[in-house]
Amino acid sequence: MRFTGLLRGIAPILSVLVLASCGLQSGGSVPLPVGPGSIEPVPELDGVAVTVGSKDFTEANILGYMIEFALTAAGANVRDLTNIQGSNSLRDAQLNGQIDIAYDYTGTGWINYLGKEKPIPTEAAQFDAVRDADLAEHNMVWAAMAPMNNTYALVTSKGTAEETGVRTLSDYAKLIAKDPGAAATCVGTEFNVRPDGYPGLAAAYGIDTGKAQRQIVQDALVYQATADAKQCRFGSVAATDGRIPALELVLLEDDKAFFPKYNASLVMHRDFAEAHPRVVQVMAPISARLTNEVITELNRQVDIDGREPADVARDWMVAEGLVTVG
Repeated sequence: MRFTGLLRGIAPILSVLVLASCGLQSGGSVPLPVGPGSIEPVPELDGVAVTVGSKDFTEANILGYMIEFALTAAGANVRDLTNIQGSNSLRDAQLNGQIDIAYDYTGTGWINYLGKEKPIPTEAAQFDAVRDADLAEHNMVWAAMAPMNNTYALVTSKGTAEETGVRTLSDYAKLIAKDPGAAATCVGTEFNVRPDGYPGLAAAYGIDTGKAQRQIVQDALVYQATADAKQCRFGSVAATDGRIPALELVLLEDDKAFFPKYNASLVMHRDFAEAHPRVVQVMAPISARLTNEVITELNRQVDIDGREPADVARDWMVAEGLVTVG
């Protein structure tokens, strides 16, 4: 969604360079071979050239490889342009027709791409709103929304939760009012300034930002710092990050439903979607399986176990019977 991961491998690095320099002329090959499973060859997609993109963090790469493996099993000629740095770069590539399909997030589409200030409170309604507006304004098609919601969240350690009794964001706001030092919070750079980050959170929950003790750190460092409960006792995170269960962090309930919904959905230009309607049919069963629990575990395998996103994506798809090892 918003967090930047480490670049993984030569092909993704070359993809980013190609994006910056010469307009995504070709991309790389799909990193691992796959064969048909429950996803069978689709005559309408046989040999169709499809360029798949993704942003440059763990979850986005996993989702991008899922698209690649699914469409390869369906018979398409897939090119890999995953691991593009930043939402805006991916978006520009899609608007310019350099990338045919990618997973993106409904909240990102609504707030970042469409410039809306107020998120829609329910997942289905947020999807409907971004789908309709982006199609009307930019000819971009959103489809096959997954149940996974990679929204912003605050976490704390089990020990801090037990000590303070903080389980919700309202509890967190009360703790700041009572004892600001007990609620020291590590926040990522973007979260600290974004309207859907700390400023909006403070306004929604009545937090006095003059009292709130927060420290800006790199996103990747928030997790361990919060688990250690020394540098900070609370931290801003992405809700489906695999380090949350691995470090036994506790997600605080957003009891006022402030944070926008960030469900992963397929995004394509209208021309591509209309020319190849079977793509959504191939991908829909994958999206339907992507719950928060599933994607969090896949993220954990990369960020904690050190596995490659492509291996994690393919192994899960094989285990689900969607594809076979080619």
